[in-house]
Amino acid sequence: MYPKSKSYRYFRVLVLLATILALCVVVLGAYVRLTDAGLGCPDWPGCYGTLTVPQSEAAITKAQTEFPQSAVVVGKAWREMIHRYLAGTLGLMVLAIALLGWKARNEIKCSALTPSFLVLLISFQAMLGMWTVTMLLKPAIVSGHLLGGMSTLAILTWLAHRHWGYYSNSIVKSSNLRFAIRFALLLLFMQIFLGGWTSTNYAALACTDFPTCHGSWMPAMDFKDAFHMVRDLGQSKDGGVLSLASITAIQWTHRVGALISLIYLGTLGLVTLKYWQLKRWSTLLLVMLLVQIILGVSNLLLHLPLVLAVAHNFTAGLLVIILVALNSKITGSR
Repeated sequence: MYPKSKSYRYFRVLVLLATILALCVVVLGAYVRLTDAGLGCPDWPGCYGTLTVPQSEAAITKAQTEFPQSAVVVGKAWREMIHRYLAGTLGLMVLAIALLGWKARNEIKCSALTPSFLVLLISFQAMLGMWTVTMLLKPAIVSGHLLGGMSTLAILTWLAHRHWGYYSNSIVKSSNLRFAIRFALLLLFMQIFLGGWTSTNYAALACTDFPTCHGSWMPAMDFKDAFHMVRDLGQSKDGGVLSLASITAIQWTHRVGALISLIYLGTLGLVTLKYWQLKRWSTLLLVMLLVQIILGVSNLLLHLPLVLAVAHNFTAGLLVIILVALNSKITGSR
């Protein structure tokens, strides 16, 4: 086997490091959102007109004068800026991956177009981050930002597994099972959207009893306003205050999605356990699925403690990694 070029070796290592960083960025983004630090800096990409956070008395006074509509909270501003620093670093790493991919396009185990697409995705992700601030946490933008982050993690995981893992299209010969594994990733992203929509609309504690909601299996719900995509935070589509029935509908739908995901992914994990090449990832899928359900229920009953809420997002990221790896393992070479 001929020796690999430096470009290939750098590409391979950088993809793995970027995948780890992407998971960190996703989790930190959840932490920023859950601590209400998403508007810790009222401008973008800097913070109160600078690339760092104003901390001295003079700097805070100047920032408050230039941005009178936003009170300077140093802790929240630092959380937001650290998230931006890491996201910016990830963007530079993705750009390097794309350039190395084209340079080593005859050696890498994927199309060079894949890392190039990732550059476009992360550029759009940066725009969503900007709009999150400038549009004052509009739910559709924030949820889209979450999906963009998870999509970035998914593509990087795919690239990492193609260059660090074992895969073959002969592992699973059943077309139905192959489709089921593919669909599982789509189902997970649908559930992640519902989780993001629940969080961005502050509907996580719309009802805190379990398994019922407000003591009923079918509480009063308003789906019309609940899932109207183009509206401001906390408002109905007509500009009024979002009702309890609306946020109840959001949380209830997320619960139903969680039940469907549990049944589908749990069944898939048990079925794929019989394939020795998939056994490790299938076991991880079942374990992380159980952890995620426990975290979801605990968040409800314990009224959303920060550590459990962040862990819920972290486990969602791990589930993305696991399902992407499973999909990669059953897919042959390009």
